[in-house]
Amino acid sequence: MSVSPRLTAVGLPLLLVVALAPPGQAGAEAADAYERVLNGTFDSVKTPWWSSANSPSAVESGRLCADIPAGTVNPWDSMIGQNDIPLEADQPYTLRFTASATKDVTVRSTLQLASPPGTSTLNKPVSLTSAPKTYEFTGTSKVATLHAQLAFQAGGAKEPYTLCVDDISLTGGAIPPGGGRDFGSPVRVNQHGYPASGAKRASVVDASTEPLEWQLRDSAGELAASGRTRVKGDDAPSGDHVHLVDFSAVRKIGSGYRLSVAAQVSEPFDIAKSPYDTLRRDALAYFYHNRSGTPIEAKYVGEEHARAAGHIGEAPNKGDTSVPCLPGSCDYSLDVRGGWYDAGDHGKYVVNGALAAWQLMDLYERSLYQGDREGLRDGLLRIPEQDNRVPDVLDESRWEMEFLLRMQVPEGKPLAGMAHHKIHDFAWTAHPMLPGNDPQPRYLHAPSTAATLNLAASAAQCARVWAAWDKPFARRCKTTAETAWQAALDHPDRYAPREDGVGGGPYDDTDVSDEFSWAAAELYATTGKRGYLPYVDTKVTAEGFSWKETGALADLTIARLPLRFPADRVLGARKRIIEVADGYVRDEQGQGYPNPSLPADGAYAWGSTSATTNSAMIIAMAYDLTHRGGYRDAVLESMDYLLGRNGLNQSFISGYGERASHNQHHRHWSHQLDPKYPSPPPGSLAGGPNSGLQDPVAQQNLPGCAPAKCYIDDIGSWSTNEVAINWNSSLAWVAAFADSR
Repeated sequence: MSVSPRLTAVGLPLLLVVALAPPGQAGAEAADAYERVLNGTFDSVKTPWWSSANSPSAVESGRLCADIPAGTVNPWDSMIGQNDIPLEADQPYTLRFTASATKDVTVRSTLQLASPPGTSTLNKPVSLTSAPKTYEFTGTSKVATLHAQLAFQAGGAKEPYTLCVDDISLTGGAIPPGGGRDFGSPVRVNQHGYPASGAKRASVVDASTEPLEWQLRDSAGELAASGRTRVKGDDAPSGDHVHLVDFSAVRKIGSGYRLSVAAQVSEPFDIAKSPYDTLRRDALAYFYHNRSGTPIEAKYVGEEHARAAGHIGEAPNKGDTSVPCLPGSCDYSLDVRGGWYDAGDHGKYVVNGALAAWQLMDLYERSLYQGDREGLRDGLLRIPEQDNRVPDVLDESRWEMEFLLRMQVPEGKPLAGMAHHKIHDFAWTAHPMLPGNDPQPRYLHAPSTAATLNLAASAAQCARVWAAWDKPFARRCKTTAETAWQAALDHPDRYAPREDGVGGGPYDDTDVSDEFSWAAAELYATTGKRGYLPYVDTKVTAEGFSWKETGALADLTIARLPLRFPADRVLGARKRIIEVADGYVRDEQGQGYPNPSLPADGAYAWGSTSATTNSAMIIAMAYDLTHRGGYRDAVLESMDYLLGRNGLNQSFISGYGERASHNQHHRHWSHQLDPKYPSPPPGSLAGGPNSGLQDPVAQQNLPGCAPAKCYIDDIGSWSTNEVAINWNSSLAWVAAFADSR
């Protein structure tokens, strides 16, 4: 997962955002205006301000100061700036700031689009001396944008000097920060479609405390059903007052249905026999799109999404075939080619990758034991391995497993058997950037206990599922798993540092008791060796699971493979899964919108849609254990939430729904930044509402948002709109369940 910057108009990388101070006010006269700059007073940190690579900057005595070099040519060759500033067309904006320089120089203060054509609102020369002076300029924006750039251009200097700025304020606009959002129709439906044989419900935003009349009409305008809403009341996560509509009795297959309440009409949707047949494929196709080390061929993905292989060592690419450790951490290099790019960046992470591979392999095992023929089919996906007589879902998971196996420390080296935590670029890559054009050096990061146990768990599962298809590969996975387990026992407290987050996400974790339990469950299931069983000591709880909290997966593995575990373990796991699923169903039914993941503190976390799909997966497991129809309906309503029946009237899955996410944060699905690049392909899951608002785009445009509405479909909002392999693996699993009959 990346915490990744955007580019300036001249292609300079921004600095990593760690924390943001409140928007700065440059005096009492600006107190009533709409402030558009973040952290203009530099009370502690400098983010989200950046400076050119040749002009290092830092906060000094409450000012942001940059060392400006001599010998550059253009003013924009050396800059301090901030991106992602929202502007409204035909509105005046006033810039105020204080600045000084160690030499008498002239710089330019600019406010313009951050990408071509670079339309300017302000471009003013500023004469500076060593005495700090306050300046004020006003200009009118010619365009509406969320991505203006405020910059102080200082290039072209004859001699080096230090530039300092402070109390920066940009005020203006008619719409307050966080205001002016259009959620479309208050009638919220699954914008993709409902299964003919399943639950079909909608949510309606209306302040009335009395039931309202509703009508369902087909594409020809003929009345298909009618009734009265049920008043649900106030929905705390969204802040909406919600009514519910149930039209489950309608089973006629067709497209273009619309639901109306009074004068308000929903987005169109289908009623189909198998509405999730294409989504299960597209959600899995996501992984081929994100393969590293191989060309992505047009015959599988189309010309728009085809690209050259990434990180194979062809210039300017440094490649992953011989990657050294970060200086001082080891004396060898490893061939770690292959695998999937984790998220919006070009990093590859063992903890995230192992969970994603596990979910794909578990999808195979569910298909095997529940009789889902599609999940066992060779030719389900358009991938190079589609005709090798092996289920495609296993082929795709193997692409990641091969990479995970290569991340193990070689025999004879210090910490042999452990797994390197991650491999990624030394610094954040530019945006947009095709993997094959990435010029950054890449490094292995130190081994960690968490990564080692993730490798042990996924490799043990790999040994089990591949035993019927490729025995040598299965034996290799088993050997790796057992070696990794012993290495983790020998080094139980090697933690990935939280500070290791430049060029890639840190994925830090200092409690690995859950990973020990999960790995032991997988090893016991595969080998039957009783020495692993005492380590299986975690249980599924309402907190569910994620890359950092894997303890619940032990119970899921036990329930998946009841004949391989002692009866008391199986009964306990089944009971807990059903109890947790019951809680999720109650939470889903208790809200105005059907999200089974209801945060205890009310705050939505980064990747909240994956909490929805992971919760739905546990509900689906309860269905497999009991075959109670209510569990299946709850999973289907979870899909409704993801596909538009939510407080935003937003489908979080690209290509599915009239109001579907299509500007997800990704390095090479970057059409919003540059028309030469493609938009995300269908089936890509956005991270979704995130109360934390960790990125500047979210902070600029979503202040004061209700937790369930803290989302913006913008490529710069990496905290709400990024993608990730473990989010799509979960979506693929749940979509396959929804499609299985």
